Amino acid sequence: MTSSENDLEPGQKPATVFPAPGVDSIVAASFADATELALISVNPSGHIRFVNRAATKMFGYEREEMIGQPVEIIIPERFRSAHGKGFRRAMAGEVLNLGGKAVEVYALKKDGTELPIELTLCAWHDGREMGAGAVIKDITERRERDGRLLRLANQDVLTGLPNRNRFLEILAIEIVAQRPITIVILSIDSFTDVNDTLGHPMGDALLQSVAIRLSHRLAQGAQLARFGSNEFAVLLRHVGEPEAALKAAGVVGQSFAKPYTVSAHLLDLTASMGVAVSPTHGTDAEELVASADLALHRAKSSRTKKLRIYDHSMRSEATARRALRDELLSAYRNGDLVLYYQPQVHFVTGQIFGVEALLRWNHPQRGLLQPGKFLPALEQSVLAIEVGWWILDEACKAATLMNAVSPFPVKMGVNLFAAQLSSPILCNKVRDSLTRNGLPASLLELEVTETIALGNDDRSLDVMTALREIGVGIAFDDFGTGYASLSSLQRYPLTTLKIDRGFVSDLTTKSRDAAIIRALIAMSLEMGLETIAEGIETAEQEECLIALGCPAAQGYRYGKPMPFYDIVKILRESGDD
Repeated sequence: MTSSENDLEPGQKPATVFPAPGVDSIVAASFADATELALISVNPSGHIRFVNRAATKMFGYEREEMIGQPVEIIIPERFRSAHGKGFRRAMAGEVLNLGGKAVEVYALKKDGTELPIELTLCAWHDGREMGAGAVIKDITERRERDGRLLRLANQDVLTGLPNRNRFLEILAIEIVAQRPITIVILSIDSFTDVNDTLGHPMGDALLQSVAIRLSHRLAQGAQLARFGSNEFAVLLRHVGEPEAALKAAGVVGQSFAKPYTVSAHLLDLTASMGVAVSPTHGTDAEELVASADLALHRAKSSRTKKLRIYDHSMRSEATARRALRDELLSAYRNGDLVLYYQPQVHFVTGQIFGVEALLRWNHPQRGLLQPGKFLPALEQSVLAIEVGWWILDEACKAATLMNAVSPFPVKMGVNLFAAQLSSPILCNKVRDSLTRNGLPASLLELEVTETIALGNDDRSLDVMTALREIGVGIAFDDFGTGYASLSSLQRYPLTTLKIDRGFVSDLTTKSRDAAIIRALIAMSLEMGLETIAEGIETAEQEECLIALGCPAAQGYRYGKPMPFYDIVKILRESGDD
């Protein structure tokens, strides 16, 4: 083209290809039509003088409809003023530093809709006049994908609720505004049982039902979020006093007052809740959530009080627990955790027929620590399962050596952590330890507290059944301290019932304890279970238990927990009698 658009006669259309007609021009136009990127060039007055096929498709025009038109036909109204100023400066020869740089803006289609584009501009002088061009890419799919990613970053996919990240952002805004707020973090109790027994799709459906019921229960202005797994969080605006916070949290808890019906299954649920109030319990979002988390932890560890509000002692306790867990990790790695063994005897013969392996901590500064000083922290730590496997293997090794010197078979009792009982590899670990140490399965008895067993009832039953098939014994430890009914003893494949020391300690002074022990012994004998009374310290307790028909005992009267070599010495000497 040798003249500007202003030189055209009325009704005359400019050429539809680049200037300099000829073979090169035709080749360039064909090459331009081969790309999926939209290409547009304009003359110094801002009128379109070339478009490729991709540009016509992108903007919804025919090629003839675009050529000769002002480029503003593809620029939204709100951007035209800024475009005009920049274009005039470029045509005046000013360097705008846009060459080769991609920018994201919106463009206008023929039908009036807008689309997001990535725009790369360039300007040139061909020796006769200035010109400008653009390479344009439709980024609608990219924007939609980015939008989905943004939603994923801020929204829980399962329930559609804000996730933890978005909840913290909302919480931070409220805190900066210095408005009184309360947050409640709730955890659905025994949710893993639903997944394990009914399947994960049923668990997902339950979470969706909980989200819906909570949303309907909450007051206007409250914000609900899902933190993940079985935890939800609630932001209660304009609630800034602890008493009012507990009352409002109680209303949230009423969402679990009625059972949930999910695919014909009636699920009676409870929830543990932790409450924190701003600014008393936290001056930023993370601190406030951490305070509510600590309160939730306290609620979950309680059997009865499932709603707790944060107090400052919880943080110091949490710090102490973390420090203790760190120490325990070092103790395990350094070999400071050791096993002691307490004998179990038959009343009639006085013969040792078994021992219980008990964990001790040989602390380098504090000496030998009893389990009450560290076991609760260990049980709540991820270290529990690793230590549990070590105890199992160490006890099997010790049992093999004990039976090598004892004239009578000696059964080894090993306590299981809750994490072990729920582990899918428990049976394999037991088989491996028995095989590695050459111990017959009949000489190993795994002890489980009724509280741990009932915490995952169906799963516990399956695991105990599998363990009995291996040949190891199963003992219910500390029976009477949990919520097990007597009928539950018939359900589990038990071999031994251990009566808790709490009943034995007042046996001679409380007739009620004597009556309970008598009933337990009678039922245990009827079911063919070994019965062991724990915590016997006096001759009076021993005489009373014998009179009640108890066959076996464990306690300080027969020996305190002792190191391996001490129990081996006793066993060896019993063969010399």
